[in-house]
Amino acid sequence: MRHFLTTEDWSQEDLNQLLVQAAALKENPINDRLAGKSVALLFLNPSMRTRTSFQVGIQQMGGIAVVLQPGQDAWGIEFRSGEIMDGTAEEHVSEVAQVLSRYCDLIALRAFPGFQNWEDDRHDNFILAMAEHATVPVVNMETIVHPCQELALALTMKEKLGDLFKKRFLLTWTWHPKPLNTAVANSALLIATKFGMDVTLLCPNEEYLLDPRFMTAARRNAEINGGSLTVSHNIQEAYTGAEMVYAKSWGALPFYGHPDEEWPLRRQLRQFIVDEEKMALTDNALFSHCLPLRRNIKATDAVMDADYCVAIDEAENRLHVQKSVLLNLLNC
Repeated sequence: MRHFLTTEDWSQEDLNQLLVQAAALKENPINDRLAGKSVALLFLNPSMRTRTSFQVGIQQMGGIAVVLQPGQDAWGIEFRSGEIMDGTAEEHVSEVAQVLSRYCDLIALRAFPGFQNWEDDRHDNFILAMAEHATVPVVNMETIVHPCQELALALTMKEKLGDLFKKRFLLTWTWHPKPLNTAVANSALLIATKFGMDVTLLCPNEEYLLDPRFMTAARRNAEINGGSLTVSHNIQEAYTGAEMVYAKSWGALPFYGHPDEEWPLRRQLRQFIVDEEKMALTDNALFSHCLPLRRNIKATDAVMDADYCVAIDEAENRLHVQKSVLLNLLNC
């Protein structure tokens, strides 16, 4: 039994096979390959694209999607082992995973980190606990990584750029009024290096570097797949010559769980917005973002409305790549 928890566990060849199948599903979206199958979708956090794309994709293939929001329309879940459950959680993940495994053929979980202690959150315990106790495949719908978004980004880039090997990919930090999850940034770094791109990570300073786990994995990917990884704090140099610009805001990990302490640093960094002047430095680059995006905060209206913006294409491709993942894990 195989899970889809992080692309760190999947080879480039395996991911390519998922993308080839996703492209075929995009051409012929309606089939009955999940007929008789049910998928439990657990959302501990808000969602629009993820929930809609999974529900629609499962329906398009004849399956049944069971959407649950623990703490709202389902019991709250305790994910830690050995806890005295005298708080708000009514069920332990052990029972949840085992029961849903009896009802459903696959379980998908969206569970953001707690933003209290990165040394705990960096281990991704929620999704790992679900996978440990489930007896069916488990899919990560976003935790500290977002592997489904990675596949959507990769499919979009392949559609627009062709072979990704040695293409120049810029992952740029952008301003936001509050610190956000590093998941999409971690994932963008992983997938771009997995496909041998020449990757530049642009962030304001070393405090905004991503966790060493993902920096190390990205460097290993680059070495294995013939690409490169460069860290830059210089906006002009980082944008110059880029062929793909991917924007995301995230919090500085040294201040994780302490947004008030990060604010004096963050408030000075509005210049990292993606605008026409920066895009003009690139080699006619495409631009994308995982969405949602605050216009004229992360990127200007002009960038979002430009022909080179492929964020909507990437959002659509969530539907197709997720269908491919489900079919692969369920051997359908």
